[in-house]
Amino acid sequence: MNNPLLQNSDLPQFEKIKPEHILSAMTTTLDDSRDLIKKLENIEKADWETLVKPLELIDDRISQCWSPVRHLNSVKSSDELREAYTACLPLLSDYSTEISQNRKLFNAYQSIADGAQFKELNGAQQKTINDALLAFKLGGVDLSGEDKQLYQAIQKRLSELTTEFENNVLDATQSWELILSDTTRLKGLPEYAVSMLLQYAEQKSLEGYRVTLDMPCYIAVITYADDRDLRHTIYQAFTTRASDQGITDEKFNNADNLVEILNKRQEKAQLLGFKNYTELSLQTKMANDIDEVLNFLYELAEKSRPAAKQEFEQLKDFARQEGLEDELMAWDIAYYSEKLKQQKYAISEEDLKPYFSDNLVISGLFKIVEKLYQITIEDISSSVQRWHDDVRFYQIKDSSGEIIAKFYLDLYARNGKRGGAWMDECVNRYVIDGKIQLPVAYLTCNLTPPIGGQPALFTHDEVITLFHEFGHGLHHMLTRVDVPEVSGINGVEWDAVELPSQFMENFCWEHQALELFARHYQTGDPLPEELYQKMIAAKNFQSALQMLRQLEFSIFDIILHQQKEIQNEAQIQSILDNVRKKVAVVIPPAFNKFQNGFTHIFAGGYAAGYYSYKWAEVLSADAFSAFEEEGVFNKETGQRFLECILQQGGSRPAQESFKCFMGRSPEINALLRHNGIEE
Repeated sequence: MNNPLLQNSDLPQFEKIKPEHILSAMTTTLDDSRDLIKKLENIEKADWETLVKPLELIDDRISQCWSPVRHLNSVKSSDELREAYTACLPLLSDYSTEISQNRKLFNAYQSIADGAQFKELNGAQQKTINDALLAFKLGGVDLSGEDKQLYQAIQKRLSELTTEFENNVLDATQSWELILSDTTRLKGLPEYAVSMLLQYAEQKSLEGYRVTLDMPCYIAVITYADDRDLRHTIYQAFTTRASDQGITDEKFNNADNLVEILNKRQEKAQLLGFKNYTELSLQTKMANDIDEVLNFLYELAEKSRPAAKQEFEQLKDFARQEGLEDELMAWDIAYYSEKLKQQKYAISEEDLKPYFSDNLVISGLFKIVEKLYQITIEDISSSVQRWHDDVRFYQIKDSSGEIIAKFYLDLYARNGKRGGAWMDECVNRYVIDGKIQLPVAYLTCNLTPPIGGQPALFTHDEVITLFHEFGHGLHHMLTRVDVPEVSGINGVEWDAVELPSQFMENFCWEHQALELFARHYQTGDPLPEELYQKMIAAKNFQSALQMLRQLEFSIFDIILHQQKEIQNEAQIQSILDNVRKKVAVVIPPAFNKFQNGFTHIFAGGYAAGYYSYKWAEVLSADAFSAFEEEGVFNKETGQRFLECILQQGGSRPAQESFKCFMGRSPEINALLRHNGIEE
């Protein structure tokens, strides 16, 4: 069989990859890798050229085989693809554990670190060695006998459980729908949203209007539907996904997965000599220990809670004035918040959407980074294979016209696509024998799709999401580090990896930046000054409530992963309830099972690390303050950010990169100021 996953090509051959290719390609690639590693185990003198470089080539080949498979499983899910993907997970888990527990390789790396030659290596190479030694330790290289086998079994099981968790969330999300025969219950929804629900129905050859849990649909209904029962219905469906509550199918219940994932993580941590999984997680973070993280989170909560209480009381008073006779419920909050915002600031997302059409937003985003970093971005979609017609493909050139990176852009929500937004690596930058392997990124969102032949019109929040993910992409693509293990986002401490992404969000509020793309999709008129001023005035509307929500999730995550044993789902709920009593102002209804769909920590890389969003937001807000002082498009400031942060990747500690840019350690005051919260 001519397997496209085994052929040498610069980019994945998406139109040729079939589910039947996957297992055989991964089996072959991993077997070949094992054969090469056996030869490396017994080299007489280990150094960069004889050991590290060959291992990097092996890892790069595995990555290029697996990356398109992992990506397709997220953006074009099918039963056949999922089955093939899932069949490979234990193979990858076994291989990864074998490498991390390979004592011969560990000793060889240690000999390099201890040798005189180590000082002759450049900074990126030295950090690669040190990171590898830590990875060996955290991978169980010091384990022996039954403990070694137990670690391998735990890793394999965790791989299965986290995948099942994510699949359940996707299936629960996409299995639910509500068909409405006419627009009677859709009163209050903007015209675009009604058209979207009509289009959703037509896509399945159904009559009427199809309400789903896709994010553009959910946000529209929960924010604008006058029908309170409809809001209640969709809120309950969304917040009970993958649970035994509400109206989603019980076969997708993640309750048992939650318990087992947490216990397996704790078991793994104890095997490695840590008290709990949070301690283990912090080994690869900027934060030094649990107390530092919790003190940081509780300090932010203490500063935010008084303002959040005031915001919520104001909302409840407004809802009563609007005629709500009952208690303000969770499914009422977005609805009345939007009305209150319109009353206070005379602005809504609907006022802004006509100025944020997809092509103009994308071109404006590109112009911003072109000004900041003297790069150019060109659409070359027609030259590559893609997984869907909506996908675009671009190349980036530096100021001399040299191509330095490429990326795929998949913007819109659709069936078979995992929810959320993310950046993932397709190809890592790597200099091999003098030849540069260009970095390639996947940038994926679930934004409002084009409706009725019109361009897609985004909410301002959706624009922020796109800018956020592009920030991650720039971190991956603009790196100048030639060693793949610390190139781009690789090797960056997890609580610093959000710095470039959150940094980019700031430009969605800057007048000079908005002038580049915020134009009416029909007339071409720029965003009116009056509307811009209203937008800025409303920027921190309920920001304290939003801050507390993120802090609630972060503290829950940290405390949850400190537990020695989780006996049942009720214990998890109890921990979350206790966190809410201490921190939250808004307490959701008892049926809300947010944790059953919390993919960031149960299926992603944020376990005992969700606090990273707030930690990195301190870095990003502080870093952007330099642009506020020196000029939003100041070339020298942009060049300094490029050279100190983006190009360095994970080649040195994030604290050093931040100090390179700011000349000092990070300070929290810029974050509070950006959120409108007084010290």
